[in-house]
Amino acid sequence: MKNHFDICIWGGGIVGHTLALLLARERLSVGLVANPPVQPTTNRPDVRAYALNAKSKALLESVRCWPDAQHATAVTQMRVLGDDGGEVNFCADELKVSALTWIVDVPLLEARLAEAVRFQPQIEVLDSPRPASLTVISEGKGSRTREELGVEFDVARYPQRAIATRLTTEQPHGQTARQWFTEGEILAFLPLDGEQGHTVGIVWSVKENRVDDLMTASEEDFCAELAQVSQHCLGELKLSSERVAWPLQAAQASRWMGTTPEGQAWALAGDAAHAVHPLAGQGLNLGLGDAAELARILQGKAYWRPVNDHKLLRQYERARRAEVNATALAMDGLQQLFFTNNPTWQALRNWGMNGFERSGLAKQWAARYAMGL
Repeated sequence: MKNHFDICIWGGGIVGHTLALLLARERLSVGLVANPPVQPTTNRPDVRAYALNAKSKALLESVRCWPDAQHATAVTQMRVLGDDGGEVNFCADELKVSALTWIVDVPLLEARLAEAVRFQPQIEVLDSPRPASLTVISEGKGSRTREELGVEFDVARYPQRAIATRLTTEQPHGQTARQWFTEGEILAFLPLDGEQGHTVGIVWSVKENRVDDLMTASEEDFCAELAQVSQHCLGELKLSSERVAWPLQAAQASRWMGTTPEGQAWALAGDAAHAVHPLAGQGLNLGLGDAAELARILQGKAYWRPVNDHKLLRQYERARRAEVNATALAMDGLQQLFFTNNPTWQALRNWGMNGFERSGLAKQWAARYAMGL
């Protein structure tokens, strides 16, 4: 009996929608088990924003879902400040690129992807899974299906939680992303609302024992502490959304592909397969890399190989695991380096930042790698 779909994707986030659109271009029949995108309201703005690199931008442009300049703010400069005089700066002009990264509003991107899926005849949006030659699980890091398959999810929890919100700033952000490492914590300002914007998204990785106080602090006290940590670089700060917090972790599935006892082939993608510390904003870039690689492998397969061919899925697993491992190792190393308050390590890391700032080709290579170039 022939399966109804070539591929059924369980999980309708950004990675799942993008993968569905890429596969549909190859004339594959795709079932997408998707929840409707979160709709922002005027009273409760959605705080989610992602840093997407050039490779992710090109991928989303290829499926005609890249947001306009107002909702995908180009970052032309990046400043990273240590806790004892260390500093690293990146500039798009020096690297001869149009932008270092783009800060993208999540609700608009989700809406564009959902609209594109709605007009793609090769994709059927489903309320529940249906049989397919290949099942792709993209349900997020809390995936219940991954657990049911018996796949171990090796989780390393950091002694920090992330706080995210949005701020209105007195001075324009100047398309500059800023990051401060202070006393074992990391604060990032992400520019939003286009070139002349006065809005930044923040992601603040703070120690566990400070989270409750910061989440319940008055708006004035919260913004006052942010202004102090950010060295008052954008003038007066005002909250423009609620604060949300979540635990930080690095995680990776023990297996990214396999077959159920009933013979159903499956593969993991996105946060269902991996998670990294957000300090460099690479999480969604890695997930979209999963979608791009799986689509590339299936596109280039020999005509006689089915989409659930074991060798193809192993090829996908090897390729993606290598990149994810490299990124996770780098993020974990940086987190560990900046978490300790030991004076010797503090001096060493700030000396290293200044040395990296003067390193020339090494700095350029690191920047272009992060940009997906």
